[in-house]
Amino acid sequence: MPIDVTAATGAQPREGSIGWTRKDVILYHLGLGAGIPPTDADELRYTYEKNLHVLPTFAAVAGFKAGGDLASLPGIDVDLRAVLHGGQEVVLHGPLPPEATDIGVRSRVADVWDKGKAAVIVLETSAALPDGTPLYDSRSEIFVRGEGGFGGERGPSTKIDVPERDADHVVEVSTRPDQALLYRLSGDWNPLHADPDFAKAAGFDTPILHGLCSYGVTLKAVVDTVLGGDVARVTRYRTKFAGIFFPGETMRVRVWDEGGTLHVRASSVERDDAVVLSDTVVEYAS
Repeated sequence: MPIDVTAATGAQPREGSIGWTRKDVILYHLGLGAGIPPTDADELRYTYEKNLHVLPTFAAVAGFKAGGDLASLPGIDVDLRAVLHGGQEVVLHGPLPPEATDIGVRSRVADVWDKGKAAVIVLETSAALPDGTPLYDSRSEIFVRGEGGFGGERGPSTKIDVPERDADHVVEVSTRPDQALLYRLSGDWNPLHADPDFAKAAGFDTPILHGLCSYGVTLKAVVDTVLGGDVARVTRYRTKFAGIFFPGETMRVRVWDEGGTLHVRASSVERDDAVVLSDTVVEYAS
């Protein structure tokens, strides 16, 4: 079996350090579509080094290589064409700084779940400032088609129902046809998001947008619309990647405010509200 669950989950955590510059942060934000219009003060906080704010989802990019590529992890040998991002969570212990060095990271394969026709690899990463102060924790669920059925645990249910009322906020975000090509410069080089032939071999008509890009686009819309542009108010953000999104489509973001917790759903306007992000929660400080 390509995934050796015992070897993967029993391996020693990987430890190292990461850092980033304002350029890295700005490039990431541009990859989410920030900067339109370019002279708008609300957009400049994401794209101009003066008083630069950092979206919490940058944590997923900053630590992207902390755990190593899937193929380099003990016990895991999978075909990238069968790999999709299943879910993502980030917990913030404080605002992310616009520049950082010597951020200590510790990563491990926490679980491998058996979903029948697929396996889900759960990667956990924690990051701390040089003095040991926790900065963030992240959790990625990597869906690998064709690798299930090995008799393992299915894992917990993450189903979260949205309130039974109209959304309190609805915002539509346009994306560019070249958005995936720009976003991948932040570190996710999976050819599924750039190479038409690779995308077709994986079962898609054309390259799709990175799930983590949709993740970031959605949080930016929530922060700008509901949280007054204050990225530091976000304390936790979790989602399930329920469907694909194509560069150039319009993301419709619905938000239900439950006081301290926002329930969110993102969908594609052009494809009859096809769900892109489901079971999505943003927790925030007042």
